[in-house]
Amino acid sequence: MFEYVKKSLLTGVGMALRSKSEIRELAEEFAKSTQMSQAEAREFLEECQQSYEEARSNLDKRMENAVEDILKRMDLPTSSDIQALNKRIDDLVKQIETKT
Repeated sequence: MFEYVKKSLLTGVGMALRSKSEIRELAEEFAKSTQMSQAEAREFLEECQQSYEEARSNLDKRMENAVEDILKRMDLPTSSDIQALNKRIDDLVKQIETKT
């Protein structure tokens, strides 16, 4: 039962959608209710925090990828496309200025 609850607390999506303080409170409450030793509770809290960071990072990456995919489908110019166009415009302005 302990491992099941522990694993469910550490699930990626649920972990990523909670704040750090919520995760800390849940971990501390869980440690108290299962009567963990201080060492076990500290280790569990560290594990929860590490899992939180990993889940948050993975969620951020997935969100970035989803946004990039949407932008590609919408055929919107990327920042590198815009930068390339700005450079071409600058080059053309310089050419015009040197001819006049």
